[in-house]
Amino acid sequence: MEHRETEPGKNPDPDQSRILEKDSRFSAPSERVTVVAEGEQEGQRLDKAAAQLLEVTRSAVQGWLSQGRMTINGCPADKKTLLKAGDVIEVEMPAPVSCEAEPQDIPLNIVYEDEDLLVVNKPKGMVVHPAAGHADGTLVNALLAHCGDSLSGINGVMRPGIVHRIDKDTSGLLMVAKNDRTHQCLAEQIKEHSFTRIYEAMVCGHLKEMAGTVNAPIGRHPLHRKKMAVTEKGAKQAITHYEVIGYYPGYTHVRLRLETGRTHQIRVHMAYLGHPVAGDTVYGPPKGLKGLEGQCLHARVIGFRHPRDGRYIELSSPLPAYFTEFLEHLGGNETC
Repeated sequence: MEHRETEPGKNPDPDQSRILEKDSRFSAPSERVTVVAEGEQEGQRLDKAAAQLLEVTRSAVQGWLSQGRMTINGCPADKKTLLKAGDVIEVEMPAPVSCEAEPQDIPLNIVYEDEDLLVVNKPKGMVVHPAAGHADGTLVNALLAHCGDSLSGINGVMRPGIVHRIDKDTSGLLMVAKNDRTHQCLAEQIKEHSFTRIYEAMVCGHLKEMAGTVNAPIGRHPLHRKKMAVTEKGAKQAITHYEVIGYYPGYTHVRLRLETGRTHQIRVHMAYLGHPVAGDTVYGPPKGLKGLEGQCLHARVIGFRHPRDGRYIELSSPLPAYFTEFLEHLGGNETC
């Protein structure tokens, strides 16, 4: 590999702050990535600043440091090193391993299916597609076994057929496209806000208004990369309409309609109102609720124009057992 000596505080390439090169020093495939600390990284620890600059987790950076994959200005680096603006950070970053999801015989609750699409009722706890920590046992693995090659390929080999997603611990209806034409048509409906998505949730506390709209932009959380937040920085418009179904001791049963579909939108917007979704340990109280594994949130209704003939189809799913059992545990409805 080419080695270039760099004086502290100097950018090795004034036209490029991030340089990728193949590296042969490591047995596994890797790439050399070079980034330069800027003023906002001045005085920060290397592991924290590098995680921000490289857009990876802090633990990943610490792992690379322990493996000797990272240097500052050409010298061995320590995670506690405090950076100066202009410091040159080089890392031998392991290249991502390309893989494909495999079919698995996992039961599916199919609410609707034809030659172009299907709608499934996803149970709480099922991950939609393979990702870090969830290599198999996902909805996509089940879809591959059920549909074979008849899934759209627009979202790649790890997310075939997936038009939109719901979180692991959110239950309910999810649309799947069997071909690219259907996928594009449904995605366009989502984009133009003509795709109906209605959820029900239990939220903490009592909402004062019986109905309302949250119009607040959502973007990546400034401190926690895996969380979203209401923010103006790097955010997209997010609109959620809600109405109260009933009040229970300490909680409100609400119906929510998505006008937009941002990551974690309902969970972020409800927390923004001061009423996080019950059981949501990410955006609400860190201590979970007995009897609830994750948030009490169910995707109850999906409505769309069929890509083949334009007819409007609306499908619904009953509240699952975990939701109704939580309602029963809370006792009778106070007021409506």
